[in-house]
Amino acid sequence: MRVRFEEFTLDSETRQLTRGGRDIHLSPKAFDLLRTLLDQGPRVVDKAELHARIWPGTFVVDANLNVLIAEIRQALADRPRSPRFVRTVHRVGYAFCGEIVHLDRSQPELPGADGDRFWLVWNDRAIVLTAGDNIIGRDPQCHVWLDASGVSRRHACLRIAGQSDEVFLEDLGSKNGTFLEGSRLTTHKQLADGDVIRIGSVELKFRTWSARNASETDRINVRRRQPSHRHRRRNEQAS
Repeated sequence: MRVRFEEFTLDSETRQLTRGGRDIHLSPKAFDLLRTLLDQGPRVVDKAELHARIWPGTFVVDANLNVLIAEIRQALADRPRSPRFVRTVHRVGYAFCGEIVHLDRSQPELPGADGDRFWLVWNDRAIVLTAGDNIIGRDPQCHVWLDASGVSRRHACLRIAGQSDEVFLEDLGSKNGTFLEGSRLTTHKQLADGDVIRIGSVELKFRTWSARNASETDRINVRRRQPSHRHRRRNEQAS
């Protein structure tokens, strides 16, 4: 099984959980639990079934399951009160509530037109963008969820044209506005790599990568170091 949910990808064959191509550590049991929830989602999996799948033939208390759920939520930056991925059904079990995209083995982790990839950088977090509309806002259902002051429920939209490398930013009538490179948006604007976006109190950097120029290396002009005054005097004395 190989699936993508928002910026994460889980591969059951390689037993890897990645975010934007970077490995996210999970203990073996936590990985098995997340894989089970993804495989069964959005169905609610009761605790008895989870115990049988994760600890077959072994009696364990519910506290062990709670520890694994907490580990998964920490790895996914998920919150139990406003979950994006793992939903608690009290006294019953758990369910995966995020959108799941099943991937072919040959499909790249971050698909895009002609190998283009787009993401936002927020502090140390990379948020991968997908083709179509990427809504930014305080609503946990938004693709880019920003739980911060000054952010509207549906604040702005990043639109990626399906068959091109053009990405546009548009404000969605937010109270505090959307700013691109320090200027407030009054209409949609096309983004370029490195552009800084401000949403409320949050500053995001837009990044893009293309397979077409991945092999290109910038030429570095190396300036020949001039000998110091002391070295010049030594050379003159030696001659």
